[in-house]
Amino acid sequence: MTKHFILIFFVFHFSFLVSKAQTPKTYTASEILLQLKKLNVLGSVLYIAAHPDDENTRLLAYLANEKMYRTGYLSLTRGDGGQNLIGDEQGIDLGLIRTQELLAARRVDGAEQFFSRAYDFGYSKSSDEAIKTWEHDKILSDVVWVIRQFKPDIIITRFPEDSRAGHGHHSASAILAREAFDAAADSTKFPEQLKLGVSTWQAKRLLWNTFNFGGGNTQSEDQFKVDVGMYNPLLGKSYGEIAAISRSQHKSQGFGVPAQRGSVIEYFKTTKGTAPVSDLMEGINTNWSRLNNEGATTKIIDSIINNFSAEHPEKSLPALVRLYKKIESLNDPYWKKQKLQAIQNVIKTCSGIFMEAVTNTQYATQGDTLTYTTIINDRLGVGAEVSKLTRPLIFDTLKRNVNLFDTISYLIKKDDKLSQPYWLEQEMEKGSFNVTDQELIGMAENIPMSYSFVVSIEGNPFVFTEPIRYKHTDPVKGEIYQPVYVVPQLTENVSPALNVFNPGDNNDVITQNFRLFTNGNNIDSTHEYYQDLRKLSKGEKFTTANAFDIATKSGEKATWNYLHEWVYKDANDKPYYDLKEIDYDHIPSIKYFKVTQKRILVTDAEIAGKSVGYIPGAGDKVPQALEEMGYKVTILKEADLTTDNLKQFNAIVTGVRAYNTNEWMSNIYDALMQYVKDGGVLLSQYNTNNFISSVKSKIGPYPFTISRSRITDETAKVKFLLPDHPALNYPNKITEADFEGWIQERSIYNAESVDSSYQRILSMADPGEKEQDGSLIIADYGKGKFVYTGLVFFRELPAGVPGAYRLFANLLANKNLTQEKSQPKIKPKKKKQV
Repeated sequence: MTKHFILIFFVFHFSFLVSKAQTPKTYTASEILLQLKKLNVLGSVLYIAAHPDDENTRLLAYLANEKMYRTGYLSLTRGDGGQNLIGDEQGIDLGLIRTQELLAARRVDGAEQFFSRAYDFGYSKSSDEAIKTWEHDKILSDVVWVIRQFKPDIIITRFPEDSRAGHGHHSASAILAREAFDAAADSTKFPEQLKLGVSTWQAKRLLWNTFNFGGGNTQSEDQFKVDVGMYNPLLGKSYGEIAAISRSQHKSQGFGVPAQRGSVIEYFKTTKGTAPVSDLMEGINTNWSRLNNEGATTKIIDSIINNFSAEHPEKSLPALVRLYKKIESLNDPYWKKQKLQAIQNVIKTCSGIFMEAVTNTQYATQGDTLTYTTIINDRLGVGAEVSKLTRPLIFDTLKRNVNLFDTISYLIKKDDKLSQPYWLEQEMEKGSFNVTDQELIGMAENIPMSYSFVVSIEGNPFVFTEPIRYKHTDPVKGEIYQPVYVVPQLTENVSPALNVFNPGDNNDVITQNFRLFTNGNNIDSTHEYYQDLRKLSKGEKFTTANAFDIATKSGEKATWNYLHEWVYKDANDKPYYDLKEIDYDHIPSIKYFKVTQKRILVTDAEIAGKSVGYIPGAGDKVPQALEEMGYKVTILKEADLTTDNLKQFNAIVTGVRAYNTNEWMSNIYDALMQYVKDGGVLLSQYNTNNFISSVKSKIGPYPFTISRSRITDETAKVKFLLPDHPALNYPNKITEADFEGWIQERSIYNAESVDSSYQRILSMADPGEKEQDGSLIIADYGKGKFVYTGLVFFRELPAGVPGAYRLFANLLANKNLTQEKSQPKIKPKKKKQV
């Protein structure tokens, strides 16, 4: 037993979101050799763009693994405002998914991931709008902060600063990158950052990685060129193959791509700094000689590489530990930190030591004890020694290939933070998140709750920090690692998330779902009661048996069309929290918190016809909204779409991107058209034109095409081209007021090249642009009607926009048929259950 006197013996990192939730990464001998080679490279590159999926994954893989530079991607947003191909998550939820997809991509291509506080508020047609909405100085400071921390030798943007970028966010990212290139080197810009340990930094050059995609070619032969298509034998893949795996992690965007092999040329145009002639890093010293008198370090690392044994990587440990001690004496704080961490990682992989900290629960409850097990195994018998928590200054020698277990109980204090992503802790602005802790800005996610093993290797103590994971075995998927989340003792969910209440209703049902977390378990209970919601129209307050208040808007409302929102609180006036859960197999499980809130849409919307068949597409929450309106909704599969079966429905609705995601839609075209001809209503929500060309003429009874055009201004004035059309009058009279309060945008993927049989109902325009009239087209066909709409009902209905409900009800109604208006839904009175 050997004694070592060290300052650090045990570290418990406490936080609230874990990133490395799936099976921990292991390394082959060839990957270890690549890590060794990277030790000799002191160069860094930062790539900057606007969204998840904007990055050039092939170039990142090349820079990180062929050139072996420290490589990072700064995505200004988390992709919150896009569409979702794998589910119905939108907004914040979608941003959480895409954050994890980007991290999964980086684990494949070897780059690092950063974000700013900018929020993806949806498609923008100008950089001016994007920068204004984001708040220019706020996001510029974030880019400057990342540059000052990362210290890139060169910076590369994906997009130009003009309209060729194709999106206001894209061009804005290039503008902010150019401004930050200079500002990061200016001590008068954001000087408060310099008090937190960073220093000014001047990158050598700023390059634009030009492109040829999406119908635009910005490449030319006079631009600087690099072949990035080579094969890496240590990884067993070309960079085109690595890029395909990386890019295919963006599953919520449907970005699965085939692997590419062979020569691939990337083009670059210099924006600032000296232009390269023969190498991207021209004029930049990327080896150890960039540090004074450190050229000898290269020889030491070369010797380690030359003597590396793939069968016995542990033989490199003595030399690696000597190298570690040498680097500890460096005066350069940046490269000292980077290389010490890199060497320690190589020491860990060469040693073959297995370390993990796991628990049998996914929840750590405030005020409760979290019990977890640490496991360490010296699988190669390198003679490692470990310091135990109970004896922090005493090291015990590990036996070869024998598991050493320790059980640890840790008290989660009542005031410890919940597992909330740091950018969601504070109320956000329309275009950006609010984060007051400067040192969190730029981080992809929070530091996980962790345990630090203190291990002595070759007589030198190292601290290896491992996240505490929830580990269990699934009978189909096998061993699964997931994050551990800090939760309150009680959470409350209220369903439905949005109640639609009609003046004719006497009361409405509210269901409270409680989860009690204790001792690593959770107990679910449900409380259901009926509430007299007519009081809401008068702005009154009342208290339920559970002592929470309904805080409504004050004063009488002129109409019945408005949204009530209130927060559920306990007897001490503290809000309850709702645990939100997002689970997909390709990313770690995501759980975060929202204040428990009830939303009631008070509307006089009437419906005509009750039965609706719904054909799902990429995923949306429209069916739930229709049910709240009073429709009986049936989800339809391909086998259900027969002529006889469709007769039972007053209307058929296709979900967003239904024709993009369901290859069989063309097979049921005839049945749908016969349904319309017999008097039914077929409403098709938006589809993209990416994959629509083969079926675009078979969506409706008459031809039209789907464009890329959209109206991004959610306040754009809407003109009624046919004010007397039934769509604007039956069963609800539609006015300009019905387009108030819309969120994010008006319409996307509008119709164009429209056959004369269609009637264009609305027109609208973004500022400075001509009117578009393809957001809503309707054609009579036989006794029924067909509707195509790019209006973003899939956003407006879940958001509780009253006019969207009234207009959607009109689109599902067929005034040509004799049918009475449906009566407002009346629910029986029921006593509250206490």
